[in-house]
Amino acid sequence: MIGKIKKGSGFKGCVNYVLGKEQAALLHADGVLTESQGDIIRSFCMQTGMNPDLKKPVGHIALSYSAVDAPKLTDEKMIQLAQEYMREMKITDTQYIIVRHQDREHPHVHIVFNRIDNSGKTISDRNDMYRNEQVCKKLKAKHGLYFAGGKEQVKQHRLKEPDKSKYEIYNAVKNEIGKSKNWQQLQERLAEKGITILFKYKGQTGEIQGVSFSKGEYTFKGSEIDRNFSFSKLDKCFGNVGQTTVGSNKQTITAPIQKSVSVSDKADNSFIAGLGSLFSGLSAPADEMPDDSFLRKKKKKKKKQLKL
Repeated sequence: MIGKIKKGSGFKGCVNYVLGKEQAALLHADGVLTESQGDIIRSFCMQTGMNPDLKKPVGHIALSYSAVDAPKLTDEKMIQLAQEYMREMKITDTQYIIVRHQDREHPHVHIVFNRIDNSGKTISDRNDMYRNEQVCKKLKAKHGLYFAGGKEQVKQHRLKEPDKSKYEIYNAVKNEIGKSKNWQQLQERLAEKGITILFKYKGQTGEIQGVSFSKGEYTFKGSEIDRNFSFSKLDKCFGNVGQTTVGSNKQTITAPIQKSVSVSDKADNSFIAGLGSLFSGLSAPADEMPDDSFLRKKKKKKKKQLKL
């Protein structure tokens, strides 16, 4: 069960939309005349005159359910759930209609209600997104409705950008993280799918704070894609190998970081920095180093030349 809430300024467009769909069925109505769509619209509009200062008096809620629950979701059950949802959301003492649609494989209804109640008071929308989520969870548990398994239940073929790219990255990382032994391997596997890994560093140090993923023109933080895709959680998937690989890169990066750097760039930096430390640690052979007595004689000779 998922609730999507919208608010609008005109009842005509909203009512015509929910009742204009093919096979749309008006399951229940309260406080409005139902002889025609026009009568429903006029009924809503008349009540808005009680509170003309409210700019968006139209309340529109879509309640969608999993196709798994379809056998138990009769029209009567859909009405019961919609009315219970409205009571939990404090949408009471007002006009509303409940309309069922058949244009999707999953059962769903549309509730259109007047945000100006029968007394002319405004029905509050404060924290309605948060309350909507809590109420849906409560009703799912109470009525034994199906709990979807997260992103796998999303119909990705219907997504538009940037969500389309986000879910493509989600699937790629989920599939490749278990096949990769370290960040370098993960980077190589994702690169084949057109995805780049970017790291965020703390200030101008080499300490990694976070990870992002880029595909095409879109870039997302790991935690934006999924709560399990933060740097710390993904790094744990590699065990000690992952920590060692990234840790060595942290120690070798000494130049200030001006932008996000990919794993391949980090590997190059590590290699160059390693070469620099290698050459700086070498010393000249002992027989080529001048001794102290030679240096003292050389200084005295210069002083004598200056006096002359």
